[in-house]
Amino acid sequence: MIRADLGDANLSNADLVRADLRNANLAGTNFGGADLQEANLGGADLTGAALGLANFGKADLGKANLRDAVLKGANFHQADLSRADLTGANLTKANLRSSNLRGADFTGANFDEADLGAADVSSLSVQPETN
Repeated sequence: MIRADLGDANLSNADLVRADLRNANLAGTNFGGADLQEANLGGADLTGAALGLANFGKADLGKANLRDAVLKGANFHQADLSRADLTGANLTKANLRSSNLRGADFTGANFDEADLGAADVSSLSVQPETN
């Protein structure tokens, strides 16, 4: 399989519904306001990506690397974030309602005003930020 390299690309407000971006290099990419409903981003590297206000409804982000990503106000309703690495991610006001967070690592993540209603948080790893 070819691994797409879109690192540092500007894909803000892009229509990427059902896109197949498995294992892609998307580090530093700007997805602000993009529509990624039902997209497959499993195993993708989204380190430091700007994903604010993006729509990931029903998207597959299993095992994705979202370390230090900015996800303010993003929609992850019914998304699969199982075993994803969200260490240091900013999830302020993100919608994680009914999402699969099993085994995800949220060490040092910011959840201010995030909606976790009905999310599967079994085996969730959350450690407090240390200064």
